[in-house]
Amino acid sequence: MPKLSVVVPLHNVAAYAPTTLGSLARNADPDVEFLLVDDASTDGTQDIVDLWAERLPRARVIRHGTNVGIAAARNSGIDAAEGDYLTFLDGDDWYAPGHLGRLLRAAQDLDCDFARTDHVQSTGTTRVVRRAPAPLRDTLLDPRDGIGVPERETMVDYPFVWAGIYHRRLFADGAQRFATELRTAEDRLWIWQLHLRARTYAALGLYGIFYRRGVTTSLTQIKDARQLDFFASYDTLLDQLRADRDADTLLPKAVRTYCAMIAFHNEKADDYEPATARKLRAESTAALGRMPQDVLDHTLTMIDDKRGTLLSRLRTKQKAA
Repeated sequence: MPKLSVVVPLHNVAAYAPTTLGSLARNADPDVEFLLVDDASTDGTQDIVDLWAERLPRARVIRHGTNVGIAAARNSGIDAAEGDYLTFLDGDDWYAPGHLGRLLRAAQDLDCDFARTDHVQSTGTTRVVRRAPAPLRDTLLDPRDGIGVPERETMVDYPFVWAGIYHRRLFADGAQRFATELRTAEDRLWIWQLHLRARTYAALGLYGIFYRRGVTTSLTQIKDARQLDFFASYDTLLDQLRADRDADTLLPKAVRTYCAMIAFHNEKADDYEPATARKLRAESTAALGRMPQDVLDHTLTMIDDKRGTLLSRLRTKQKAA
């Protein structure tokens, strides 16, 4: 049985898949299996996946008949995984040689529920190391402490699912799956739920994952209504936190992050399709009304002036309505 399962969802990434899959070959090991999930690609990705599946040891191809999105593609890989640990890699990113072996050994040594890593952000020929915002490295920590306070960047603000390794016990009995109704922002909800459900975690001083920025087909670059799924993502989170034993401690962080997302998207609303921009403004106003109002009041006193002014203006419209 493998010790590590690597889930790789791919959809229309023919230009990048050879680099991605080639990096798997440079990480091949008897303890590692590769689950290549082709999510109904139409650009030649299927042929590239088949070619590399023949070259990679312990590779299995999972093929979707219709495009169902990255959340469902990852879930397909989770359901098929046989390893003691799971990790994820997007179809346009890649690993440094030997990264998976180092990642697995570190997770085994610490015996934590999950561990997060740093990564290298790649934009053209520029490389920048992005560090996971954990207070300590290579030490067992409480996942709820990783949620932290509203005023600081914390581990739930580091929503890169692929920058981590996760023990299979987290996925037992259908747990810790990605919300398939979310076309974007599924990773943010998943990371929050991870910190709420797990018992132990660690941050590792590894940065062997290369994250490709600026890909035109990436979901981060789209300009349509899929970008607005962050509303459903954070509404689901707030509903879950209201029932949590630590609601009073956790809600301020969630509300501030939700507000930051609303401000971020509204600041670039003119870049979106006109219908999406109109829906964004309407949904933003409604979302502020759904938040716990006492927590929102306090959040608006703490946030920077530019975003605070934008959010207050939207809130005024909500109250008027």
